[in-house]
Amino acid sequence: MRNANHETIVYSGKIFEVVQQKRDINGREVIYEIARRSPGMRLLIVKEKTMLITKEYRAELSGYDYRLPGGKVFDTLKEYHETIGSAGDILHHAITAATRECIQETGLVPKKITPYQIAKAGATIEWDLFYFVIDEFEAGKQDLEEGEDITVSWKSFDEVRELCVTNQISEDRTVGVLLRYLEDAKSQ
Repeated sequence: MRNANHETIVYSGKIFEVVQQKRDINGREVIYEIARRSPGMRLLIVKEKTMLITKEYRAELSGYDYRLPGGKVFDTLKEYHETIGSAGDILHHAITAATRECIQETGLVPKKITPYQIAKAGATIEWDLFYFVIDEFEAGKQDLEEGEDITVSWKSFDEVRELCVTNQISEDRTVGVLLRYLEDAKSQ
């Protein structure tokens, strides 16, 4: 199967696919293989030098983890492909998903969502995480999906930094983004 980018999809599931691309390297054709997942997003919800952090049960850890609220931009690869195939704006979809996840996981209704960073997974794994800052919001009602076990709490920036450096936040890309954000916040 080939898509518009002249890739061969050698495996496709609901969330992941494995893609082979022909590339010219020094005049030689090489097959380059990547794993792809539709993008996700994470939310840095801040007020007065504090940040909203979730404590969520994660099956992959067999326990609880401190995290930023967030989730998938698209629930399936099919939705993702339909969007990029129609020249859809991924950022627009990421902001829409950020609004939805903010309400569901935290009970806050965002009034302002500002793109902060896109974290890449690496050369052979295509799974972007969009990070957004939300610093204007209204109270709403948490509306967790079936099976979600999430509590929220406000932590000082120092407490968030401590969660990062003591491995209490397990998602390493998020740790890097959080430490960068906290460093940037020192100068504001």
